[in-house]
Amino acid sequence: MSEVTTIRVETADEYDVVIGREVLLDQLREALTEVDKVLVVHQPSLSTVADELKREIEVSGTQLFLAEIPDAEDAKRIEVAQFLWQIMGQADFTRTDVVVGLGGGAATDLAGFVAATWLRGVSVVQVPTTVLGMVDAAVGGKTGINTELGKNLVGAFHQPSLVIADLALTDTLDRKEILTGFAEVVKCGFIADERILELLESDLEATTNPGAPQFHEAVSRAIRVKAEIVAGDTREHGRREFLNYGHTLGHAIEHAERYQWRHGAAISIGMVFAAELGRLAGRLDDATVARHRRILSSLNLPLQYPANRWKTLRATMQRDKKTRGSMLRFIVLDGVGRPRVLEGPDQTMLFTAYQSLADEQE
Repeated sequence: MSEVTTIRVETADEYDVVIGREVLLDQLREALTEVDKVLVVHQPSLSTVADELKREIEVSGTQLFLAEIPDAEDAKRIEVAQFLWQIMGQADFTRTDVVVGLGGGAATDLAGFVAATWLRGVSVVQVPTTVLGMVDAAVGGKTGINTELGKNLVGAFHQPSLVIADLALTDTLDRKEILTGFAEVVKCGFIADERILELLESDLEATTNPGAPQFHEAVSRAIRVKAEIVAGDTREHGRREFLNYGHTLGHAIEHAERYQWRHGAAISIGMVFAAELGRLAGRLDDATVARHRRILSSLNLPLQYPANRWKTLRATMQRDKKTRGSMLRFIVLDGVGRPRVLEGPDQTMLFTAYQSLADEQE
């Protein structure tokens, strides 16, 4: 049997993240013991998995409803949430029933939001099926949907009762999907666990291969970083902000691209920007800035964005959730594993940092 890692997330409502291969069915069956009704929210590509879960779980007498949602950020709309609420209402879901989020980060964000808002909170079990979902979206209790003004501006904090990270579910992902998901793994390396960076630098192929022990280690380490941070700051009043490294500009890029870009691609550029900003602020050395570019480039992640987009990105960042009043806040590094908040950098510094990654060809 392959290795199984269990990480306890010690929030007020404690829960486990179980990481391994072929662990989904046993873990889910145990979690749904004595549950009357379950809503499985899943993306189109996971219909076969969802159908199998329905067959296996309903043997025990639990009613399992399947709800297919759109792929990626198209799922995180109020109209889709309304569709799920309608299913739950028609099926008479009560506070003892359960929502399961099966899919990437968008699916788990939506499932968590629907669970948080139905009857002011029902249990949610998250089953992330992408690297991004496993190391970021499914852990920590952040849920949300998007609006025309920005990403995740409507949401709630609602901790899952269990997270099942079945690495076998990543076997069918295309290579680009895996590599872009690793942007969040790299983020955890820079803010807290240098061993993650060393794994990628020593053997990138093995570390990004779902069947390799290095993959298991890198994903587990990234999850542990998030678990330890959110345990002490469930609502982003302190250290949890460090998880937003690269996200202020990254979210603005996602908005500018109408959410057609993969999250990891946008966050990659955002981390390069944050590293440059840290250097300009006199916090980060040249070698660590170069290390950002080298590792992200090795994952075939983008490092540049069009020069003429700066004004649009600047306006979007001003509406970011991390802004306080009119003051922009960025997470920068004093070194690997030493994140800090940089408040209100002046416009010249921001513009100069952006010019270091601006692509003049577009």
